Amino acid sequence: MDASAYERLSGLDHSFLHFETPEAYMHVALTAIFERGPLAGPGDGIDMGRIRLHVESRLPLIPRYRQRLHYVPLTNDPVWVDDERFDLGYHLRHSHLPRPGSDAQLRTLCARILERRLDRRRPLWEIWFIEGLEGGRFAMLSKVHHCMVDGIAGMALLAALLGSSPTEKLERSDRCWVPAAVPSDRRLLRDEIRRRGSASLGMVQKLPELLGEQSRSDLAARVGGLWGLLRAGVRGTARTPFNRPIGPHRRLEWLSFDLAEVKEIKRRLGGTLNDVVLAVVTGAMRHFLAPHAGEIGEHEFRALVPVSTRRVDAAEESGNRVSAWITALPVDEPRPLERFRRIAELTSRYRTHQEQRGVEVLTGTAEWATAIGLGLATRLIGRVRPFNLIVTNVPGPPIPFYLLGAPMVAAYPHVPLFENQGLGVAILSYDGRLYFGLVGDWDLVPDLARVAASTAAAFAELAEAAGLSCEPRSRRAPRPRVEQAVA
Repeated sequence: MDASAYERLSGLDHSFLHFETPEAYMHVALTAIFERGPLAGPGDGIDMGRIRLHVESRLPLIPRYRQRLHYVPLTNDPVWVDDERFDLGYHLRHSHLPRPGSDAQLRTLCARILERRLDRRRPLWEIWFIEGLEGGRFAMLSKVHHCMVDGIAGMALLAALLGSSPTEKLERSDRCWVPAAVPSDRRLLRDEIRRRGSASLGMVQKLPELLGEQSRSDLAARVGGLWGLLRAGVRGTARTPFNRPIGPHRRLEWLSFDLAEVKEIKRRLGGTLNDVVLAVVTGAMRHFLAPHAGEIGEHEFRALVPVSTRRVDAAEESGNRVSAWITALPVDEPRPLERFRRIAELTSRYRTHQEQRGVEVLTGTAEWATAIGLGLATRLIGRVRPFNLIVTNVPGPPIPFYLLGAPMVAAYPHVPLFENQGLGVAILSYDGRLYFGLVGDWDLVPDLARVAASTAAAFAELAEAAGLSCEPRSRRAPRPRVEQAVA
């Protein structure tokens, strides 16, 4: 009996392996900050022994964390197999700042850690624990390759590692795990041939259904959306200082806002929470790019906005379940309320718009593509540059999380940069606050702190336009908390 096991990567998951270059690493990340609580170790340190035992006990909930990439012969399609040499000590890292470490020093260290690509010979994740922060706090920097998770799946991983209530009890560690054998090349190739044959037969059998009136209408919408997407790439985007070939080095900045105030803006102006976020980002880009208005020209400034297609009952599944909007942000509009109105109209239309379906056609086609074809397609997308900026907004837990008994007091997300995309914005809601993580190419965005300041200014501008500043101070939600020290 064959005791080997493997799982094939989806076409979308596979594409993130091709998007990765020596300059554009493809891991998503989170910098979480904790109070030490019961994890206090000797001196001002943390108890890494207990942390290691805790993470080890949680691995059965995250089977992908003990799997590595393997490849089908001839086709070179990637699959997941158990890592027969798995070593938790390799994936858990321990570092520290010179006490008392500042937020600026933490950002500098995190940026340097993020610059290192994950080793594809091993499971594609690392967790760094960084002690020495001011006030006895410590940070946890989690790196996971994008081929393993999207934003929603990343939150499920975080929930598996942490807990929603404080506890000092260690679960029993799983030390009896035995990796399944790696399947033979013969089996992998045979299974892949069968899979492609079955998929082709299934398409033929569904042909009558696909030719039905509703399916033909849906197909026309998807093809129309695909054409709109390709046409947007051909038209080109605004010329900005950060849409140029990137290098391998990064800068990080972060800031946060009171979520109650964000929701109050949404309530007063209508639309969605994501509309508020996009309006703030649009205002920030308007402020930041003002000195470069002559360079931008008449082309649209476009943002890639990932949209989850994950079913509610699949929240804990690994991999990517995402489509995307490519939307023009009205950076030319000086009035914050008019910017919000235009964005709300766009996103309302995009919920059923063809351009999103065009992205779905591309991601669906990836399931049929060979490794070579998929690689060529991802390289083409990177060079055409149909968008200027990535803005990802992930709903996180509304309640506090704990690492054993240590409370997580902040959570800053980090998105990878693609070729010619020197700036990225990631947003995460957590426990009553909205956290912005900004990442910039070291050379293209040397003034990333000004992007953070522009973001804070844009939020204040929108809040004032919504009438929040007219309320008595005692009744108003707290203003933005901005961490702007230059790294």
